[in-house]
Amino acid sequence: MESVAAIVEELRALGSPSVKKVLVNHGAREPFFGVKIGDMKPIEKRLKPNYELALELYATGISDAMYLAGLIVDDMKMTRDDLQTWVEGANWSLHSESTVPWVTSEGRYGREMALQWIDSPVETIACAGWRTLSCLTQIKPDSELDIPEYKGLLNRVKDTIHERPNRVRYSMNGFVIACGANVKPLTELALECAREIGEVSVMMGATACRVPFAPDSIAEVVARGTVGKKRKTAKC
Repeated sequence: MESVAAIVEELRALGSPSVKKVLVNHGAREPFFGVKIGDMKPIEKRLKPNYELALELYATGISDAMYLAGLIVDDMKMTRDDLQTWVEGANWSLHSESTVPWVTSEGRYGREMALQWIDSPVETIACAGWRTLSCLTQIKPDSELDIPEYKGLLNRVKDTIHERPNRVRYSMNGFVIACGANVKPLTELALECAREIGEVSVMMGATACRVPFAPDSIAEVVARGTVGKKRKTAKC
């Protein structure tokens, strides 16, 4: 098996100061090298799937290595304790809203961990919970989703979103869009909730990123006729 140290040095060599600058503006925290996602793909292809190596890479605390870990891990081998360790180690949005939700949703405990995390007072953990629920709508057939439960969650978002912490508002807004776009039995309710929620204010840091307006985002999917179209994987 390739060593973690060797892979970290490989990532270090791929790092870019310009990419680092962009990531800092998006909230990235040291240590990280600024590796482009596309430059990780050959490494991902070479290494995956590798559960043990992924755990070691994530444990380095180096953001690039943590992201790579999420790409190469065997999701079905991840235990509840593994997922909890990962979510607690996710110190910025790349991992709390991408890496951890991707891995969690594709494993054995997606719904269970998501419902636990959305109640967390820790912003990054709550974000991971809502994003995991969103990812499940992307990859699970509607028949495998608890539709009444999701309806209750949509109403919870409608009633509480504007009171929640900054990035949690962003993730909850994304959840409404995901329900409306990915789950046919939820589209009408998601649109109703989105309209009642209205504009969602989120501080996006030193970036040009904007918060999607959920009614428009859902309406665009409806207009395309692609509501309920599933993906093979939540990962990018």
